Amino acid sequence: MSNPMPAIFFGHGNPLNALLSNAYTEGWAAVGRDIPRPRAVLCVSAHWYVPGTAVTASGAPRTIHDFGGFPRELYEVQYPAPGDPVLANRVRELLAPTPVSLDYRWGLDHGAWSVLCHVFPGADVPVVQLSIDETQPADFHYEMAKRLAPLRDEGILVVGSGNLVHNLHAYAWGRHKVEPFDWAVRFEERARELLLAGNDTPLVNYETMGRDALLAAPTPDHYLPLLYVVALRRDGERVTFPVEGVDGGSISMLSVRIG
Repeated sequence: MSNPMPAIFFGHGNPLNALLSNAYTEGWAAVGRDIPRPRAVLCVSAHWYVPGTAVTASGAPRTIHDFGGFPRELYEVQYPAPGDPVLANRVRELLAPTPVSLDYRWGLDHGAWSVLCHVFPGADVPVVQLSIDETQPADFHYEMAKRLAPLRDEGILVVGSGNLVHNLHAYAWGRHKVEPFDWAVRFEERARELLLAGNDTPLVNYETMGRDALLAAPTPDHYLPLLYVVALRRDGERVTFPVEGVDGGSISMLSVRIG
């Protein structure tokens, strides 16, 4: 391709966003209209957080409803995007010597489909998921993600899906809108500054960024997908934030677009 595909981190938030029309979902849809049509999507979701690295290799990945306690309509959502076994093998090739298994049982979890159903509502762009190895530290993921850089020149949209700030213990589950916690605002603002400055080191070593970071990312699963996108930034590339907001006081819905 003459121009590389962008790489995008989506703050996916509540799975119910799959059914809703709000500022977040409208922003996701706008992203889909704005970017070049990709040949396929490689998605790193917070919800495939397992020991080891695997990539989905099915030609027809199933829609996984990996949550509980939501309305029946959400469990009826299907996102029948095809898989891409050729891309799965290409990912294995690029990530060598890290062992990557081909997985035929996993499909598309809600970190993928709750966002992609708005970005590509026709479910007509192939999607492959890459797992996050829960046994490895942040710098492992950042360095490994760099090896995926050639995909951007091959028409592949690399997507990270998680949340920059994700603290469910502090989340306001009621229907009343609440103001973001001060620590959530400070951590997001600091992350934005680092992203705009191209200073990845503190973002990779986020656990050393003090109390705000510990509250914002008490577990790594929703934070690490950001590093898979940040690692793909090239010299001089723009960083933009096409979707913004904090849900329930403690869930950042920030999207980060590279390129």
